[in-house]
Amino acid sequence: MIDLSPKIIDALNNQISCEGYASSFYLSLAYWSDDQALQGCKKFFLRQSDEERMHMLKIYEYMSDSGVRPITPAVEQPPIEFASIQEVFQKVFEQERSVTASIHNLLKLSYEENDFNTQNFLQWYVDEQREEEAVIRTILDRIKVIGQGGQSLYYIDKEVEKINLAVVAAEAAEGGE
Repeated sequence: MIDLSPKIIDALNNQISCEGYASSFYLSLAYWSDDQALQGCKKFFLRQSDEERMHMLKIYEYMSDSGVRPITPAVEQPPIEFASIQEVFQKVFEQERSVTASIHNLLKLSYEENDFNTQNFLQWYVDEQREEEAVIRTILDRIKVIGQGGQSLYYIDKEVEKINLAVVAAEAAEGGE
């Protein structure tokens, strides 16, 4: 059993809440995309929602394995209306940056608390967030190139679908993470 300090327990519970919100946020985006007939984006956001839920569950398991009962948070309602797909992906980037900052703060706290097990556990999240941000940057770059013309939504949706398939293939090659 791993001894977790009260500060680490609170921070891990806060991260559970952060990951839960991210999962709900992506689910909201999936069905906004569905309403816009953007099926490639919908698939991308559904996968992202599942991934964020898995991130949350990993923290539950880590805390449980450490002899601590995690707290299941109430999740705040994410936004459901957006002006454009460009706004959606800008909000996604901001959301991912927020999660990255939260992970980094948790890692910093684990150093302050001399909690080597939590430091080791969190390294996976640091790597994961770097990958997440890179994918969203790629999508934002593609959106800039495509522009906002009459058929831009069609091409953006197709590009997001291609990127999603590439991420799924890469995860399968890495063993599913």
